[in-house]
Amino acid sequence: MSEIPSKIELDARGLSCPMPLLKLKQQLNCMQIGQWIEVKTTDPGSLRDFAAFTAMVGHIIHEQSEQDNEYLFIIEKRV
Repeated sequence: MSEIPSKIELDARGLSCPMPLLKLKQQLNCMQIGQWIEVKTTDPGSLRDFAAFTAMVGHIIHEQSEQDNEYLFIIEKRV
């Protein structure tokens, strides 16, 4: 059984579009390939924005969930 890499946490709750995506991009620029980031947002636009961005750039969303109007993403930096 492989170990899940340690995750960096980004709290973007309370921020409106496009700030959660911009904060994610800034953090990814500081990360190494293969590192994972856990992002929490309250902006429903993050669902669309994160999916489009990761598909375009090549990162992987390993988990995406919603609970009590909060969205959680676990993303692996791939490029």
